Amino acid sequence: MPNVSDYPPQEVERFRVVPAAYVVLRRGDEVLLQLREGTGYMDGRWACAAAGHVEAGEPVHDAAVREALEELGVVLRVRDLEPITTMHRTGAGGAAVDERVDWFFACRTWDREPRLQEPDKAADLRWWPLDGLPELTVPHERHVLDRWWSGELGPVEAYGFDPAQARAQSDAAAGR
Repeated sequence: MPNVSDYPPQEVERFRVVPAAYVVLRRGDEVLLQLREGTGYMDGRWACAAAGHVEAGEPVHDAAVREALEELGVVLRVRDLEPITTMHRTGAGGAAVDERVDWFFACRTWDREPRLQEPDKAADLRWWPLDGLPELTVPHERHVLDRWWSGELGPVEAYGFDPAQARAQSDAAAGR
């Protein structure tokens, strides 16, 4: 298998994507969301209660379980993670960090009561009905949750490549 050093630097940068795992805790027709604060990204918007980057050498399922423990104090089992969708998205900024692959999982079973574990990154934690999500929800996450609820979500979604989606994401990131 080739190593990164086998490729020219411009090729390594050109094909880099940032992987992330999202866990949607679901209770009936409600999902648990956190209000982002102090992160510098989408602060003041509601987001999936547990999400974060997949670390080098870490399987995505393990990342989802780890993020749920770190952010909510809940214990999940990999077997209880239900794939919702995989999203390929772009921030349209041209930088490697703008290119993302996100795995979304639902989970209906967990141990311990969810609570904010990182108060420096979130101001609130609340259950929301899937048909009544807050207006200020992170746009790409809102896209997934709305389409999931309506039954229109595909196994693979693209986000940010459409000019309207790119504008919504950019406006939300800028706090508009």
